Formats: sequence, C-alpha cells, structure tokens
Amino acid sequence: MDVVFLRCAGLDVHKKSITACRMVPDPAGQEAEGIAELRTFGTMTRDLLSLADWLTEASITHVAMESTGEYWKPVYNLLEDTFTVFLVNATHVKNVPGRKTDKADARWLAKLMRFGLLQASFIPPKGQRDLRDLTRYRTKLVQERVREVNRVQGVLERANIKLASVIADIMGVSGRAMLEALIAGRADPATMAELAKRRMRSKIPILEQALTGIVHDHHRQLLAMQLAHIDFLDEQIEALNGTIETSLKTLSTIEPIEQAQPPLLTGGSAASVTVSPLLTFTRAVELLDTMPGIDQRGAEVIVAEIGIDMSRFETAPRLAAWAGVAPGNDESAGKRRSGKTRKGNRPLRAILTQLAHAAVRTKDTYLSALYHRLAVRRGKQRAIIAVAHSMMVSAFHMLSRQEPYRELGANYFDERRRQFTIDRLTRRIEHLGYRVHLEPVAASVA
Repeated sequence: MDVVFLRCAGLDVHKKSITACRMVPDPAGQEAEGIAELRTFGTMTRDLLSLADWLTEASITHVAMESTGEYWKPVYNLLEDTFTVFLVNATHVKNVPGRKTDKADARWLAKLMRFGLLQASFIPPKGQRDLRDLTRYRTKLVQERVREVNRVQGVLERANIKLASVIADIMGVSGRAMLEALIAGRADPATMAELAKRRMRSKIPILEQALTGIVHDHHRQLLAMQLAHIDFLDEQIEALNGTIETSLKTLSTIEPIEQAQPPLLTGGSAASVTVSPLLTFTRAVELLDTMPGIDQRGAEVIVAEIGIDMSRFETAPRLAAWAGVAPGNDESAGKRRSGKTRKGNRPLRAILTQLAHAAVRTKDTYLSALYHRLAVRRGKQRAIIAVAHSMMVSAFHMLSRQEPYRELGANYFDERRRQFTIDRLTRRIEHLGYRVHLEPVAASVA
C-alpha cells in the first residue's frame, strides 16, 4: 500500500519577516520524512504573494503558522483561498529547549503538520470576520464614550458642581440641558435647576445646591469639547449599529446553515437527531435576545464571535472553554491545583461578563438564583463567571436546537431537591425552639 506524502509547510511569522519551511518528498527516496527547504520572506503584500507562489510550485497543500499577535492575519488572508491553513497556539508547539531559532521553529511546525500533530484554532469565515470587526470596534467606541463621560464628571467635580450626586445619568435630557446652560455662561443655579424635566423637577431644591460651584472659562471650554466628542461618538455608534444590522441581513442570505439537533442528555440517541430548518444570523440574534440579561446589541456581539454553526465546537463545554468562562483543569499526583479560567476569546468573555451582571439583576429568574446561591459560598466574582458559563451553555443549545430561552424559574434549585430543602428548613426552625407542622397548600386556580 502506497503512503501519500503530505506536502506541507511551516511559517514562523514576525513583524518584518517570515521564515518558511516546506516539506517535499525526497526524489531519491532516502529521506522518509522528506526534504526541508527553508526560505525567508518579507511581510509586504508583494513578498506574501511570492511566498504563496513558492509554496504553490512545490504543490504544498497544508500550511501551519503560530498565532502571534496581529501579524498572522495578513498572511492568513492571502493563503486561506489556496491552502489549508492551520493557525495554532504557540504554547502548544513549543520546540525543544535550547534550540529556539526562527528556522528551527518553521521546521518544527512543518514536522508537526507532517505527522498530524497540530490542532487548528477556530477562524471564522470571512463574512463573519468582517462582522466581528464591526462589533468589536463598536465596543471600543462605547468604552471610549464611557471614559469621556467620566472626564466630564471630573471637570464638574473640579468646578465644585455636584450634579452626579443628584442625577444618575448626567448625559440624560435634564443633565444635558443643564450642562449646555453651564457652557453658555448661565451660571445661575436656580435658572439651571428649572431645566429639569418630568420626575427630576421634584429635586429642584437639591439641584440648586448641586449646581452651585466655581466655574471658570477653562471649565466651560473643556466641557464644550468633551460634549462635542460625546456627540461624535454617538453618531459613530449609531452608524455602526446600522452597518451591523445590514451585515447580519446580508450574512443571513448567503450563509444559512442546517443545524442538527443534539440528543437530550436523558433518553436521547443518535437516531433521534432531527434536522431543523435553516438558521440565519438574524434568527440567531432573535433567539439569544430571549435570554435574561441579553439585549439585541449583546446578542449581536455573541453571534459575531461564535457564529451560528455550533458543530464547530461539538459540545457546549468546549464552547464555554473557548470563550474563557469555564473552570480550568490542573491536576497532578491526584491533587487538584488552580482552577483558574483560561484566557479564551477575550472580547467574548468581556461581553459575557457584562451580560451576566445584567442577568443577575433580573427578578425571579434562574440566572439570578444561581448567582445568589454561589456568591455566598464562592464569592461574587466566581459567581459572575458561573452565570456567564451558564449563559454560554444555554446559547449553544438554543442555537443548536433553534429554540428560544426556557426559563427554569428562581425556585429551580429548591424544586430539584424538594424534600431535602423541606427537611433542612424544618431542622433550622426546630433548632430555634419551634415545632413545625407541615400541611400541603392547595394550588390556587387561575
């Protein structure tokens, strides 16, 4: 039986140079592992095209390279349509200590690829990558807007204006009107307090005290520039919102997929797997929007990061680990060491943490009950990560089955072990010196 020689190459990518090693078969047949040919290229577009031609002339089919910063992306963009490109984690392909050179790294990557010892990182399709660029940039603009609002607050504090002590959102309708009056030079506290709208008018006496300060011309100049910057950021964020919605609709028309329903954990089998209708990006956003704590913007970020094809991750725990919200495994000699989470996908982990904070503030929900149950024993930060993990697992199953979120209820943990809960609470009351007589309460008829 003839063994097919895998023509592959390894790339050691840096900012200004790329060291490439291609593995080709030995014509004489003396080298079973093949002949390693090394060459160095630049990182300009013309150099990358030369690299592609050099690989093509040797009939290379597979290329492996490390994910070093942002420098792998231009190379990936030019090679992905011609070759099967493996982007691998640098920590997984460490070379032998004491042999660290660019040429050795390129040769080592080619050898690992040659023997099938590399696991490729998940790289979304081009359309999803473009959508992800938009959502990530919108997140940066939102963060910059928050920082700019904090700068406005700093100027007000230095001018002895305590507006934030009375108004929760100084950029709201009432707060913005008062800031505009302050910039215009109408520094009379009573006049500015009268600009309060609706329920804020009940705080006019306190507003007059909060608006009494020492405002100079440079304070007004700074406030004017900062408000103009905030308005500019609002325009950019609104424009990105429209572009993201358009991109989602475009992807929904060209990249719908069929999702195979995973079998249930109990009573499921491979034969019971059914095929659901086509799932689109727009539909995925609508499904995730049904989960407590997730709004449309948050759902757009999640879909842009993970896509709609859950078969790429195979299982919900793998998706949670890839997102960086799953506990780590570190065990040696029978002892469990640190359970610290991995870095994972940082933008996705950040948005999940933010959405988890919103979910725990909802009333009578499973996610809120999960947080309060764990926060007492494990601390608030670990409890938030646990909620984010639960949300990621739910998102996996919602997109796999194309089903909206099903609320388990705040009493889920009590109902799961109902008799145990009753016995535990009964013992606590009896320890206080009371006798408990249990009678079932008839369910009320609606």
